[in-house]
Amino acid sequence: MRRIAVRTSLIHGRGVFALTNIAAGDPIIEYKGEIISAKEAQRRVERSTAEDGHTFFFNLDDGRMIDGARDGNSARWINHSCAPNCEADQQGDRIFIHATRAIEEGAELFIDYRLDVEGRRTVALKRMYACRCGARRCRGTILEARQ
Repeated sequence: MRRIAVRTSLIHGRGVFALTNIAAGDPIIEYKGEIISAKEAQRRVERSTAEDGHTFFFNLDDGRMIDGARDGNSARWINHSCAPNCEADQQGDRIFIHATRAIEEGAELFIDYRLDVEGRRTVALKRMYACRCGARRCRGTILEARQ
């Protein structure tokens, strides 16, 4: 029985939604795609025609990335929220998404992207990475909070 489906999201574009109730701690899906170097990821961003630099990259601890746009699956459509109901767990070269709290059937799945970009955070950069989650304690960006 399928537990999730990709549908139109009120937050942003497509999203992943629960087709059944999911318990806290339950594994949901592996984030799949081609494993590439950071250098190759940068090359793909520079050649991309996607608006606002939209990618399906998921960082691995060693600096490589999983490109969900190549050989990826539904996990690439999980949207960001500042109040996520899921989180990612890296095991070797693999990323697994699991529920951090109970998720009701029909609810959208979210992780906190915590994107880290180098350099100064200009107004234009912050606008490009604006958060649309609507959470009560939304930090206004999908970027990692800086201390």
